[in-house]
Amino acid sequence: MSEAMVQADGLVKIYKTRETEVLALQGLDLTVETGELTAIIGNSGSGKSTFLNMIGGLDRPSAGKLMVDGRNLFAMTEKELIRYKRDTVGFVWQNNGRNLVPYLSVLENIMLPMQFAHAGKRKARALELLDLVGLPDKRQSRMNTLSGGEQQRVAIAIALANSPKLLLADEPTGSVDARTADYIFDIFRELNSQGQTVLIVTHDVALSRKVKRVVAIRDGKISSERILRQSYADRLKESDIDWRSEETQEEYAILDRAGRVQIPREMLDELKLNDSRLRVRIRDGEVVLSAPEDEISVRERVR
Repeated sequence: MSEAMVQADGLVKIYKTRETEVLALQGLDLTVETGELTAIIGNSGSGKSTFLNMIGGLDRPSAGKLMVDGRNLFAMTEKELIRYKRDTVGFVWQNNGRNLVPYLSVLENIMLPMQFAHAGKRKARALELLDLVGLPDKRQSRMNTLSGGEQQRVAIAIALANSPKLLLADEPTGSVDARTADYIFDIFRELNSQGQTVLIVTHDVALSRKVKRVVAIRDGKISSERILRQSYADRLKESDIDWRSEETQEEYAILDRAGRVQIPREMLDELKLNDSRLRVRIRDGEVVLSAPEDEISVRERVR
């Protein structure tokens, strides 16, 4: 992997209404290398979907910079942005109705984004994608005859129609059963093995624990990253692994450019802090955080 596909620097997003302002992103920094399969996780309102929409060219920041495939996304003209959304990124939504035209056949849906290609090439590409998602026998079916999982697989094929450099997926398994979710993840993994860069937003614990790199967003910033342990990376297709309960990844806190790190709430609760102050020390090569000493004892020492 020679260069970054996504480079986000200090992204800030403020949504304003007449009565309030919501800070969705608070200086988010993230790099996704070309050829990576990365998952983004976080609670509702953490900013993960806002970030994905920015990469997809659907939203703009209040401040910050976003480079995708070596280009400044927020310096593009409207025409350049339309071309970017057509050729550089493919988007798979949780609500697959945003990808699908119900009165067209499966084959016609997949061919639709390729309207500027020669008809023969469009059909050949669409059939190739139908094979990829495991639906070659559904080419003439109408969308309303397909199951939810089949519709989502068609949506993935549509997102890949113009061979995008970056595939974005927002909760792609949120509306399907566990077996279909596994199948969909296998499609993403196969695409990634062929060099496709994939960025997934997900709440699916089992899916996220199969991804080699998982980025957690909390309060609009990157709070931690999880890296898949090699012992599990070699066993992704094994059925005897409980991906929801086993600790398949190592978790690392992320130090931002100002030297700040987010501390998980459960750790802070154990310290039983009375305010926002912490003692920070270096001990045997480790950074140790502890609650402040009692105020009275501190004053006594000063005297």
